[in-house]
Amino acid sequence: MTEDKNIQEKNLKELDNICEECKDENESVSQNLILTGFKICKSCRESKTIFPI
Repeated sequence: MTEDKNIQEKNLKELDNICEECKDENESVSQNLILTGFKICKSCRESKTIFPI
């Protein structure tokens, strides 16, 4: 029972919609997590595409 609760808490932390780059909360973070596997917002994704360094 406690193992299931720990797994659920871990999953909730992954879906908190906070960008790993700019630390802002945005709905596009969970969408990009599903599409690309990275927790970044739309603006950070675009800037990484244009300026990959």
